[in-house]
Amino acid sequence: MSLLHTPLNNPSSSGAHDGAQNGAAANGDARLLQLKTWLQGLGIVDAASARPASADASFRRYFRLDVLPDAQARLGVNFGATLVAMDAPPERENTAAFVKVDALLADAGVSVPAIHAQDLDQGFLLLSDLGTTTYLQALNHDNAATLYAEALSALVEIQLRSQPGVLPEFDRAFMLRELNIFPEWYIGKHLNATLTEAQSATLQKVFDHIIATCLAQPQVFMHRDYHSRNLMWMDEKNPGILDFQDAVYGPITYDAASLLRDAYVSWDEELVLDWIIRYWQHAKAAGLPVNKDFDAFYRDFEYMALQRHLKILGLFCRLNYRDGKPQYLGDLPTVMEYVRHTANRYRELKPLVKLLDDLENRQPAVGYTF
Repeated sequence: MSLLHTPLNNPSSSGAHDGAQNGAAANGDARLLQLKTWLQGLGIVDAASARPASADASFRRYFRLDVLPDAQARLGVNFGATLVAMDAPPERENTAAFVKVDALLADAGVSVPAIHAQDLDQGFLLLSDLGTTTYLQALNHDNAATLYAEALSALVEIQLRSQPGVLPEFDRAFMLRELNIFPEWYIGKHLNATLTEAQSATLQKVFDHIIATCLAQPQVFMHRDYHSRNLMWMDEKNPGILDFQDAVYGPITYDAASLLRDAYVSWDEELVLDWIIRYWQHAKAAGLPVNKDFDAFYRDFEYMALQRHLKILGLFCRLNYRDGKPQYLGDLPTVMEYVRHTANRYRELKPLVKLLDDLENRQPAVGYTF
């Protein structure tokens, strides 16, 4: 069995709450001063105690603060020793979506931050503190089966509450926008390559096949970043779930693929297969509309993971070349290994492997095709 952790000094993925602060909270930061003024007026936390809690690949920032000694008794609320403030510039981030999805997930009975105060106009939230240990930091060979079982069980609870028309749809246009990040930023910027007309047609055909397979799946509430950097290890009601503001209504395998084909931690295939079988059995027993045939379900899972991984290859390159966050390039090999492994298994996806070989000047690998 092999467990591959990427460097723990990386900031979190798009939206995760666990990376190193990027220094934007330096003295004189207008947003931080504005946030502290708001916090001081609440009378719940010591605004002067604000220190970076985490940063992510978006424009959001998080600060941990000490609760005022008399606040719990004065307000009749058990806040705990610390709370977390979110700073989400309203022109860049949709804080209202965070509030909406937080309520949906709380109603599903899973662990999400309680919102103790909010100012949507300024883009500020004061949240309960789910701790400092992410799944990525906590996972090891001894506890992985338990932690993944708990995360997949929470996922089933979320999916059971699914309704159409509540969240944005993860439709064809949405998927294609995500997939097109790959040729623009991975191929164009990272490889400095320009596709020929024939290569562009080949890639589009692969995209069309992936999208058609994914759209044919049953639709449920979908977190979109349900992975080891956005799940917190907790003593009770594990896991704590973060970074859900981009939730949509989409394919049922997406979040399981995000979790078990994680860009930041890689497990042996037989372990992933065991965990996905257990999820499939649980979901089926709970009445979720998973495919009754496991082989077909697993194929859906692999295609969904591929859609996500192609997006991530482009996204990580965009974070480097556009946003000045080079640490994400260290995770490209893990994601590319997923892409090649999956594409090599299915006849309709083989042209993607050939295209990658041509672009990266690699000799083709020998593998099995289904």
